[in-house]
Amino acid sequence: MRIVFMGTPYFSVPSLQALVKAGHDVCAVVTQPDRPKGRGHKLALPPVKEAALSLGIPVVQPEKVKEENFIATLEQLAPEVIVVVAFGQILPDKILAMPRYGCINLHASLLPKYRGAAPIHWSVINGETKTGNTTMLMDKGMDTGAMLLTNEILIDINDTTGKIHDLLSISGAQLLLDTLAGIVDGSVQPVPQNHDLASYAPKLTKEIELIDWSWPSLKIHNKIRGLNPWPAAYALSTDGRLKIFASRLSEKNAHMLPGCIAGFSKDGFYVSTGDGLLEITEVQPESRKRMPAGIFARGLQEGKEFFKETMDGRLHSSAEA
Repeated sequence: MRIVFMGTPYFSVPSLQALVKAGHDVCAVVTQPDRPKGRGHKLALPPVKEAALSLGIPVVQPEKVKEENFIATLEQLAPEVIVVVAFGQILPDKILAMPRYGCINLHASLLPKYRGAAPIHWSVINGETKTGNTTMLMDKGMDTGAMLLTNEILIDINDTTGKIHDLLSISGAQLLLDTLAGIVDGSVQPVPQNHDLASYAPKLTKEIELIDWSWPSLKIHNKIRGLNPWPAAYALSTDGRLKIFASRLSEKNAHMLPGCIAGFSKDGFYVSTGDGLLEITEVQPESRKRMPAGIFARGLQEGKEFFKETMDGRLHSSAEA
């Protein structure tokens, strides 16, 4: 098939590579403009652009896809289908109606659950035990189009968003190939979503990333792994913001206010929560690199005031963790 591919982040790259490997005619790649990145604010290429250039595919980077010049470019390319994988802009009606087989989107959730910007993060944060990909025929709504195919993967209690992202990225590429083949031979037909079952995965904010130690341990653990590797959960301490990347559920308990350091392990330290203790195993202190929490804990002392959000403003500790 003659395809225009739209995508931007690393999640999209396996899909682009799979389309080319399968022999499809990817006549152009559309991605977001290069953006400043890092402390030096140097322009960085979107991952999909890097992949496209390595494959010898022309790249188009419109600031807005509603621009008439860009729409005219698409018309000249005359794609049979437009494939969209984590592109980052909403397509106008003119583009949605352009290709013979429509605009096909690969979305990283089991629709209609987790429509929106951060479906993988919220699946993990909310403690889901499974997730997957859905291909759909795009309409003018936000992830509301008729579904084509789905696949599923299981989520373990210690899986991170990073791990699930990589699994869905690879499995989604194959799902996309199966979808295109089924559309051509007629074996895949669109099925409308049940909008009554829809849920949303909004953008992440600093308020969402902040840990509330009064929550149950499992809920905090899910937030930590759901925000790993990006943007990371954090706690406010007397030493500044402490990012927390990894934790372990513990059967230990201590009668302390939530947010107190309750003891130490070889891998880190225990913090009291709303229903017990949570072991913290990987952190990043402010202005420093990520490190095992066991290394960071060497600078902590039982009884030292540390977490600002401790309910009475003091750090309580226990020799028995």
